[in-house]
Amino acid sequence: MLDIRLIREQSDQVIARLAARGGDAHLRIHDILDCDKDRRAAETKLQHLQSDRKRISKEIGMRKAKGEDTSSVEAEVRALGDEVARLNELSALLDEKQRDLLLQLPNLPHESCPVGADAEANPEVRVWGERPTFQFTPKSHVELGETLGLFDFERAAKISGSAFVCFTGAGARLERALLNFLLDLHTSRHGYTELSTPFVVRPEALFGTSQLPKFEEQLYRCERDELYLAPTAEVPVTNLHREEIVSLEQLPIRYAAYTPCFRREAGSAGLGTRGLIRMHQFDKVELVKITTPDQSAPELEALTADAERVLQILGLHYRTIELCTGDIGFGATRTYDIEVWAPGQNGYLEVSSCSSFGDFQARRMNLRFKDKDGKNHFCHTLNGSGTALPRLMVALLETYQQPDGTVLLPEILRPYFGSERIG
Repeated sequence: MLDIRLIREQSDQVIARLAARGGDAHLRIHDILDCDKDRRAAETKLQHLQSDRKRISKEIGMRKAKGEDTSSVEAEVRALGDEVARLNELSALLDEKQRDLLLQLPNLPHESCPVGADAEANPEVRVWGERPTFQFTPKSHVELGETLGLFDFERAAKISGSAFVCFTGAGARLERALLNFLLDLHTSRHGYTELSTPFVVRPEALFGTSQLPKFEEQLYRCERDELYLAPTAEVPVTNLHREEIVSLEQLPIRYAAYTPCFRREAGSAGLGTRGLIRMHQFDKVELVKITTPDQSAPELEALTADAERVLQILGLHYRTIELCTGDIGFGATRTYDIEVWAPGQNGYLEVSSCSSFGDFQARRMNLRFKDKDGKNHFCHTLNGSGTALPRLMVALLETYQQPDGTVLLPEILRPYFGSERIG
């Protein structure tokens, strides 16, 4: 959530940066300023009335002590009381309206964020490795999975519908091996603390990380309990410290957590097609950081490097791009996307998105830190996939397939999987 003082004091700059995103968010700033003006006017008048009521109440006491008639003054106090009640109600309504308007505003793109209309304007930051070459026609992960018995889409559809999968045999073992490898890497070598969080979250948590109210239609809701299935571990992990004031010595906080992720993907293209690329449910290891404003930029670079390291260790060719203003996510101020090469798809697949949110999420969660002078400030939050499992598995299977139809695993995975080869 944006700071109302920033909007009030630098409205032209806020409008310009929101306009760079595209859409009409910048057009709402004038409505927010009008609401803020009315709210502050009501609160100012309320303070004056309360002061007048207090003064007159004292006057009544003095008159009664002298035996004077106070009926007219008491009538004046009652009238003031009615006006105070009306202004209290008006102030509360305007405060709620202002909060609702602010919740609908996306974050401001960082000053260094590339300006562009859409994904076509995203600059390539770096490329690692080379595209694998084959002396045979490479198969897709769907073909490999069917031949090697790694997953079953048809039976999963009988249970849950399309865009779900049941990993079977070596596929289930590979999924478990990748999860353990990722968690071990990030905790033992990258310095993250492992968490195991609930898979269902309250609405407040989704408001905190900005999935609500904008992305309500993308979420699976358990209406009876007013809970939601977590769309990403970002939600429970970042909200772990909501409404807290952490000490400066605690920062930066670095967490790694595995969760299944549940997304309705309402209106998304590509659902219903075969394969692991776009699913309603998928596994992911998420990396979350909570830090100070001055360390936010270097922590984003380090977070992205940690996610990239996964692909480097596995020997998978990838590229990293920076999202432009027209393509950046709702809550993010700056984002790097890491795209791994999938030979069977003859293209890149996004396997991690590493974002800095500035204090946007922290304001919604009321997450603050106390500086060395004892003053409270909003934290900066960051997160990134370290990484998502299905697309990592797609790239792994398609990259390391052999002429005989087997898959030769990278050496680092063999102890986790229990064998050097699938098939």
